[in-house]
Amino acid sequence: MPREITGFSNPLVKQVKSLRDKKHRRAEGLFLAEGLRILTEALEAGIAPRMLWHAPETAGHPLLEKLAHATEAAGGEVFVTSTDILSKLSGKDNPGAVIGVYPEMLTPLAALDRTAAGIWLVAERLRDPGNLGTILRTGDAVGAGGLILIDDCTDPFSVEAVRASMGAIFTQKVSTARWPDFLDWLRSGPGQLVGTSLNTENDYQDPHYEAPTFLLIGNESQGLPEAYERECDLLVKMPMLGKADSLNAAMATAVMAYEVLNQRRPR
Repeated sequence: MPREITGFSNPLVKQVKSLRDKKHRRAEGLFLAEGLRILTEALEAGIAPRMLWHAPETAGHPLLEKLAHATEAAGGEVFVTSTDILSKLSGKDNPGAVIGVYPEMLTPLAALDRTAAGIWLVAERLRDPGNLGTILRTGDAVGAGGLILIDDCTDPFSVEAVRASMGAIFTQKVSTARWPDFLDWLRSGPGQLVGTSLNTENDYQDPHYEAPTFLLIGNESQGLPEAYERECDLLVKMPMLGKADSLNAAMATAVMAYEVLNQRRPR
């Protein structure tokens, strides 16, 4: 049965609210996801929340009832609370009427099966959580194996990144690595490393991409370091016919991922 939480000073409210902060997410090994759609995506991926919080007006919704049953069956707890408290938990003035608390799901680099997918996404020093979430969503759309975050990237389990992923945080494997460790792992098996760069004349539609293709996207403002570009098997660029010299990192990832996908799709 759901427990009713009415007070802002309740210790559980304080605990869940603290998960908006990276330090507390790391300490607890937990993160927040909000919205019935995203939580349903997680459940369809076989992942039930540790805690499920919802407003009274959502009670009786068939998707919420399914989530509540799954949460309790997995040993989690269900809480009913006010929209004001949900707003405090999510940090949004108009939060989704449902919030879930989930265990962080980083996959060690050594545990990735590179043969499980023909496309893998790799982001270097990505700073914007919206970009990170959108890249995860793109990875889900093209059937990528996952996202490998290189060096000091923004937290994939921040509320903003999870929100932007639209549920793909639950369908895509996420790994983190330092650049030398990633290179050692990559070169221990098959895989073509393709970097996007302005320092090349190779049009992105000209090469034949080999599977598995690892698409490497650089930092939003600085791009890839030259030393990283030298390690790529192939550098490509997209035509820029206006005044801008590059695309947004998430947009560039989507363009590249769909080019790789289109080369392999049966017509």
